[in-house]
Amino acid sequence: MTNNRAYMRYRSLRYVVMLTFMVLGGRLVYVQLLDYKYESLATSNIIRTEVEYPMRGEVLDRRGEFLVKSRVCYDVMVVAADLPKEGFDTLRLATILDITPEKLAQQLRRASEARRAPYLVAGYLSQDAKLIFDEGEFEGFYTRFRTAREYPRKIGGNLLGYVSEVTDKQLKEKPYYSAGDYIGVGGVEWAYEAELRGEKGVSYRIKDTHGAIKGSYMDGANDVLPVKGKQLVSTIDARLQEFAEELMVGKIGAVVAIEPSTGEILVMASSPTYNPDLMVGRQRNNNYMTMLHDQRNPQFNRAVSAKYPPGSTFKLVQGLIGLQEGVLRPSDTHPCHLGYKYGRRVMKCHDHRSPVDLRDAVATSCNAYFCYVFKDIITNPKFGSIRDGVKTWNDYVYSFGFGRKLGSDFTLEGTGSVPTPDTYDRKYNGRWNWGSVLSCAIGQGEMGCTPLQMANLAATVANRGYYYIPHIVKEIEGRDSIDRRFYERQYTMVDSVHFIPIVEGMWRSVNVWGTSRGAYLEGYDVCGKTGTAQNPNGKDHSTFLSFAPKDNPRIAISVYVEHGGFGSSVALPIASLIEELYLTDTICRPELVERVKSTTINYYHYDKRQAAYDRRRAENSK
Repeated sequence: MTNNRAYMRYRSLRYVVMLTFMVLGGRLVYVQLLDYKYESLATSNIIRTEVEYPMRGEVLDRRGEFLVKSRVCYDVMVVAADLPKEGFDTLRLATILDITPEKLAQQLRRASEARRAPYLVAGYLSQDAKLIFDEGEFEGFYTRFRTAREYPRKIGGNLLGYVSEVTDKQLKEKPYYSAGDYIGVGGVEWAYEAELRGEKGVSYRIKDTHGAIKGSYMDGANDVLPVKGKQLVSTIDARLQEFAEELMVGKIGAVVAIEPSTGEILVMASSPTYNPDLMVGRQRNNNYMTMLHDQRNPQFNRAVSAKYPPGSTFKLVQGLIGLQEGVLRPSDTHPCHLGYKYGRRVMKCHDHRSPVDLRDAVATSCNAYFCYVFKDIITNPKFGSIRDGVKTWNDYVYSFGFGRKLGSDFTLEGTGSVPTPDTYDRKYNGRWNWGSVLSCAIGQGEMGCTPLQMANLAATVANRGYYYIPHIVKEIEGRDSIDRRFYERQYTMVDSVHFIPIVEGMWRSVNVWGTSRGAYLEGYDVCGKTGTAQNPNGKDHSTFLSFAPKDNPRIAISVYVEHGGFGSSVALPIASLIEELYLTDTICRPELVERVKSTTINYYHYDKRQAAYDRRRAENSK
């Protein structure tokens, strides 16, 4: 009996020992063959993985001049776990990095929370400073290659955009990026981020127990080289862009110029703008906050995002719709006795000869004439009701690119606004008539457009009925062509034959008699249309659109100046000077240049409601 109990205990003990060895053996097999955690920990102690950032692609103007270049710089990184226990010369390191000892200490405290993850201590270190840093052999620290943007012309801040560190939201939405990466913000940098950024590489470095790099792992066999970003050739004429920005100093508004035969944007100047160099370097955040609190919102691209009443320039569209619908003939005349009376109200007009036909109505910018035309369009008996008349008018206006995005390569392109029957139902509780919408006849009331849409209208008239979608990039390195949609003609609902009298009226306005005489350039058959957009919050806005020459046009332009007054007083001279420089390659009116440059619009008249709208749009772009 005793022997049996002893034997049973022996067998139990043997099973326990065997089970213990089996568990230990199984664990050993798992750790060595299946679990890579310990291998990763061991590898991380001797190998450091470094992201290799590519050179960002450059941006050139249409003549091959650099608008944006990249220069070499470095980030200084730290791995807190590799810092020496006995400490290091923090004052010397802070001096080399050009930061305060307090800033360095703050960064090290933040890095300690990450332990083995690399943490950015300071960015934008120059090559000379890097050499001094390398001589210091600061244990636990290393440099990471970067590029920073530089702008030879110092122009086009709103147009080009800038580069900034990715946000937490972008990290969640865009798996390509990691913390500390940079991404384009606004303008060309944002719209063509995928082409400009290039492709990141990776390198593996062997380090000793002190964290010092001893060389490449496996002689770089596993390294992946970064791929440089693509070079972009923009459609912008740098000299013209710079000139436009100079003329717009002291004013709030925008200039957009387009080559009608291609849709290529020659000029896109938003004012006020900013020196793009302000958004590069360690003071970028401070400069950004300064601009953010500037009431005039210099970072807001008014050329593509602002919404303005088009004013009298929109009369061109009314005339074209009237001709297409058959309610207007070029020879039709209407009287104007300082305005158009309807009921007890009067749509005022300036003094000019009366009556006038269509061509002279365009030349003199007669309000009364186009009130007659607009009324005839929407009250046409064939529609059955004014509501259906307005719907048909909507369709025509949309075909010109208003009330919607044109589809340009600017991601923050605005739509403007075109009123519909539903708009007036809401406004008047369903009780409205043709008089309720009459302000649209002269581009007022609920009408709104972007300067880009107005420049596109000029290009459409120049082409006698079609346009190419405006775009900012002409060529992309490594590609045969840009997006095909930029090569396709976009036709309006108006036949080309109806553009002839409208063009003739614009030509008369500049070359015979009319409101655009100041835009005359001998030998270039300039066509123009002034606009004075009513503004309930201050002085009227000044606007002007033009194209030249009349036949085979090379440039179409729109200028909009907030609180500038008459279209002929501020907007017209700016457009005319830009056309002169582009068409003649010189300026023969230096006195006009000086007068325009010295013209400053009173800042205190800035429309507060427009400012609030601009600020919301600017915030949405960040």
